[in-house]
Amino acid sequence: MASIKIQKLVKTFGTVQAVAGIDLDMPDGEFVALLGPSGCGKTTTLRMIAGLEVPDSGVISIGDQDITMSQPRDRDVAMVFQDYALYPHMTIGENIGYPLKVRGVNKAEIIRRVTDVANQLQIGHLLERRPAQLSGGQQQRTALARAVVHRARVFLFDEPLSNLDAKLRLEARAFLKYLQREVGVTGVYVTHDQSEAMALADRIVVMSAGKIMQVGTPLEIYRQPANQFVAAFIGSPPMNLLAAVSDEAARTLSIAGHTFPMRENFAQASKASVIGVRPEHLTIHTQPVENGLVGKVYVTQPLGGETLILVHVGENLISVRVFGDDPPELPEQVWLVPELSRMHYFGEDGERIS
Repeated sequence: MASIKIQKLVKTFGTVQAVAGIDLDMPDGEFVALLGPSGCGKTTTLRMIAGLEVPDSGVISIGDQDITMSQPRDRDVAMVFQDYALYPHMTIGENIGYPLKVRGVNKAEIIRRVTDVANQLQIGHLLERRPAQLSGGQQQRTALARAVVHRARVFLFDEPLSNLDAKLRLEARAFLKYLQREVGVTGVYVTHDQSEAMALADRIVVMSAGKIMQVGTPLEIYRQPANQFVAAFIGSPPMNLLAAVSDEAARTLSIAGHTFPMRENFAQASKASVIGVRPEHLTIHTQPVENGLVGKVYVTQPLGGETLILVHVGENLISVRVFGDDPPELPEQVWLVPELSRMHYFGEDGERIS
């Protein structure tokens, strides 16, 4: 395995700057997720690490080797593409074993390693078939198996689970997590699915418009989003963001027409133009309660082990998460009480106030 270092990386397509001078260090053995919406630059960054795109400027290093202008074949990376990229004339077993064959691994070892990884991804019974005879999900698992069967210095994943159904996605995700733990792979994983990023990554790199918004562990980013973009992107449902007005003399904060006494954290609150509170940090009441935001229930969504409730408070639609498999019976009018100690404060520039 090897570390990855990116310095001032820039890539432009026409008038669009896809990657805007990013810097990133990934230690040996770390599994990093590049997370963000479509067009944020995450796939372009991955393709530059793989050598499939040439940067306009900047440096990419794997280990102590500058590979910025190296050919893809000279980088010792394994990549799983979103569109499979399987060889149609080869069997599934031959597709998976091809990286080992071109490296001169003996036939018995190829068969052993191909069978092992195929069984872990539940395609062991498909090894004699060809790609055209497989479903999209089976082809995606074949592409994943082909990448991991050869233990390259760096593994690159471009939304590899996007075509799997929910059950197989969870199983493949578990296999990737197992591989990460057992082999200590250095991996870069591109996704727009925050649950995948949260479950798999040692660190998450949140990107927007070609720039890095925040880098941190999954819990760091969840608990302390650096700005409103990250706060709104991370979490399912995302953080509620509400306009706020502070009164420094009275030490109060007005949110959605209700004034809260701010005995704690007033230094942050007094500078905030927006506050954030996650759905699980709100409690819902059926009777008037002190420090409650009065609103009307819009919709209730039972999800099994929890219930998601959307409440109109003034012009705001606020999400509330209630845990338990018994959905609460609610009147039309309810009161929401935020945990003041769990509020997040953002300034006019959108950045977190700490």
